[in-house]
Amino acid sequence: MRAIDIHAHFFPESWPDLAARFGSPDWPAIKHTEKGKAVIMLGEREFRHIHASCWDPELRVEEMERNGVDLQVISSTPVLFGYERPAAHALECAQMFNDAALELSAQGRGRLRSLCQVPLQDVDASCKELTRCMRAGHLGVQIGNHVGEKNLDDPGIVTFLHHCADEGAAVLVHPWDMMGQHRMPKYMMPWTVAMPAETQLSIVALIVSGAFDQLPGKLRICFAHGGGSFAFLLGRLENAWKHHPVARGRSEHAPSHYVNRFYVDSAVFDQRALRFLIETMGADRVVLGSDYPFPLGEERAGKLVRESELPAAVISKVLSENALQFLALESTIGAGERQGVL
Repeated sequence: MRAIDIHAHFFPESWPDLAARFGSPDWPAIKHTEKGKAVIMLGEREFRHIHASCWDPELRVEEMERNGVDLQVISSTPVLFGYERPAAHALECAQMFNDAALELSAQGRGRLRSLCQVPLQDVDASCKELTRCMRAGHLGVQIGNHVGEKNLDDPGIVTFLHHCADEGAAVLVHPWDMMGQHRMPKYMMPWTVAMPAETQLSIVALIVSGAFDQLPGKLRICFAHGGGSFAFLLGRLENAWKHHPVARGRSEHAPSHYVNRFYVDSAVFDQRALRFLIETMGADRVVLGSDYPFPLGEERAGKLVRESELPAAVISKVLSENALQFLALESTIGAGERQGVL
């Protein structure tokens, strides 16, 4: 079975000096160290070591061939969001990386598509940039799971999500700027502990705030990393909703009612977790996501799903069919083109 990977990141090979351009420190910059290797810098601090797979479309396609991935949807790495910056600077940054994503995709022999980013601290600017990007060829948008102290149930962010639904844009929610980092200074615990909690918080906020009741059913939204800890803690959430009125917030239904309103990706790295995720969310709501090309991602995209003992029909849904729905590619490609993709 072939596959569509909806969760893969990129960095351009180069970009302008943002600190000099905007006159403020600690913007992300790339420093090439040797052939095919670079370091992402935040001022004088090393943020992440990366390889040419981040920016080289030929290398990406070669690795997709190795892994049996037909289509890869690329999105920026959250360190580029700039939500804490002046909105005008974040918008210019978003436009720069959005255009870079399209340029990289155009060199991918038809195998790469992209999600844009927006300056989510400014709802009007975000809506305008999303519209521009959808016209330019992006399939949707990747957003962080919060903007400062604002969760996804913030009225402005809900307005933006409504605009995404109206534009037909797929939305990938990626955790970032993780909570409680002062208590997790070692061992990558912000990534292994706080990151799943951030995603759980995002989903619960949309449910109990009543945001999902306000948003149109046509909104296509997916949460990275298997939806974080949501599936495992759904029983706890459901129990609180039933027995403590304050836990119900403004939601019209119990939390389990809303699992058909969003997708999660398959990046859970464990067969038992994958089976439980599909059992909880339903076979139509899990899509392949590898987190390529970073070390915390799946080393061979789709391997977990392909090697599972799930029924063939479910494996096919997770590897590609659900992604066609999430990305709205079913409605934009014909039968012949679909055969070419899959």
